[in-house]
Amino acid sequence: MASADRQAPPAWNAVGRHGVFPQASHDEVARFNFLTNLNIHLASQLLPGVRKAFDRRVEDGATPANRREVGELMRREPLYQLWSCLRRNTMEMRQQNSRAMVFRQLPELVTKANQLNEGSETLQLNPAVKVPRYISAVDIHCMPGGYHTEYCKDDIAAGANYDSGIFVTTAGMLGRYSDGGGQALVEWLREQAEAGYRPRRILDIGCTVGHNIVPLAQAFPETEILAIDVSAPMLRYANARAKSLGIKNITFRQENAEAIDAEDGSFDLIITCMFLHETSSRALPRILGETHRLLANGGKVVHIEQPQFTSDMPPYEQFMRDWDTRNNNEPFWGTLHDLDLFEAIERAGFARDNISTLGLYAVVDETLFPSAAKADTDNEDYGRKPAWHAYIASK
Repeated sequence: MASADRQAPPAWNAVGRHGVFPQASHDEVARFNFLTNLNIHLASQLLPGVRKAFDRRVEDGATPANRREVGELMRREPLYQLWSCLRRNTMEMRQQNSRAMVFRQLPELVTKANQLNEGSETLQLNPAVKVPRYISAVDIHCMPGGYHTEYCKDDIAAGANYDSGIFVTTAGMLGRYSDGGGQALVEWLREQAEAGYRPRRILDIGCTVGHNIVPLAQAFPETEILAIDVSAPMLRYANARAKSLGIKNITFRQENAEAIDAEDGSFDLIITCMFLHETSSRALPRILGETHRLLANGGKVVHIEQPQFTSDMPPYEQFMRDWDTRNNNEPFWGTLHDLDLFEAIERAGFARDNISTLGLYAVVDETLFPSAAKADTDNEDYGRKPAWHAYIASK
């Protein structure tokens, strides 16, 4: 999602359908396609101009020493204002289009989900689980009501909204089922298997609708998998989605990641995918501590996130990558990326020598979907390209 000549995304109709995926009208599809291509235009055409505007200000004598000083410059720059405003608007419009589409057919979607979930032992909801304030206090990603709000009995609206709209933000770079991150994990696990590592039990923390864990379940059908989240609408949708895709080895459980009901050392692999930045300064140490407690000897924890704001990262790049903190309702984004995650993971109990990083790119069908690995990194749309840093801790 970077250069002007990059592979264009397919139409939104290329998304993968399953038993609870919303049906879109002609106009709804047209809006999704417009917003997807507007995001590409902002990244490939406007964003390089924003960088040139910053460079001109530096040439004129500006000497910003950190991302906050870059922000003081750029907030007065008209082209940055235009880019930032349109980027925020594409997110809001994506949410509203998905939301309107879902609510138009919500009774039918709930019925379909109930049919798939009826009597299912793999859906374990617990109304006593309280939604943490770091989730309830803001509409994360500009989704009205956030990921947890329930609008009716057996609601799945938040899950359907998220599943149908994420294609717009990533311009299709997560693939047909928006599972490019999970497919990347499958590829990594197969490489680990060659070295003798084969997890028998996997825990996915912050699973949302299961985009990242379903590919693991498909690739390793004999592996027992637990996927947790605090949002009941997400979990209902996730379980129904997985059932309709033929998945039998994932249990979706409503649980707070700060205190997980499982025995010490009970998982061989624990993963989080773009989850840590949705938490808080108080919650993060507890969550990392739980991963250490729950990991079996010889196991691995994999945290997939965007790059940290290190001293090697130029202030301009830090400022652009921090856009989500200020403009996408993600208040912990910048704080997390300022942290030394190696140190935070070490404090949770892991030996420093057993912590490493790995670059991951979304794995997709490149005959139809654009590849993040092949995208031009010189004009990267900071924080949107499905290319991540995986922090791996072994025990």
